[in-house]
Amino acid sequence: MSSKILLLEDDRLLNETLQDFLEEEGYELSCALDPYTALDLTYEQNFDLYLFDVNLPYESGFDLLSRLRQSGDTTPLIFITSRSDKESLKEGFAAGADDYIKKPVDLDELLLRIEALLRRQVRNERVTIGGYSLDIRSKQLYAGDEVMELSKKSIDLLILFISNSGNVVDLETIKRTLWATSEESSEGSIRVYVAQLKKLFPDSIENIRGIGYRFVPQS
Repeated sequence: MSSKILLLEDDRLLNETLQDFLEEEGYELSCALDPYTALDLTYEQNFDLYLFDVNLPYESGFDLLSRLRQSGDTTPLIFITSRSDKESLKEGFAAGADDYIKKPVDLDELLLRIEALLRRQVRNERVTIGGYSLDIRSKQLYAGDEVMELSKKSIDLLILFISNSGNVVDLETIKRTLWATSEESSEGSIRVYVAQLKKLFPDSIENIRGIGYRFVPQS
């Protein structure tokens, strides 16, 4: 499964250019021309990366990102901006940005920045866990060459566990990761996904009662 990117750019031509380029590179794009549409999209589904313009109608990209971060949304974000002054850079990073790219956009540089930021989330695109291999980009778990039958949310949960290996992942973080804001989360469903993973990693998942789970990979 390809990584999902939300692109917010009010210049229609640049929006379409970036969409065409990134889809050719294998990414799944959802596109918006204004911050209100982008915000609605974040309620409807989860994304792996946000790509936001700064100067927008109604409110700035900085303001929108601040709202998202205040709601608990930790999705990594790259700003596309024509601004170059230090105050704007400080404002963007203070709002929760992960990176910047300046206009006019160099498409090859943009691709490198996207790949680097997505890799940073788990460090490797292919992770070995015991006798299994997890392809982060395609979101598939392998035993040798065999693809294991796991639900998408179980895979997302496994990636979250690996990203926080050895640390307790609380229930609220799991809910934000597995469900979009507009979806109804369920602790019962979380227990089902954990049970699926425990069949494969019986000694790796510890239930911290009332708080969450800790994943410690076994050698």
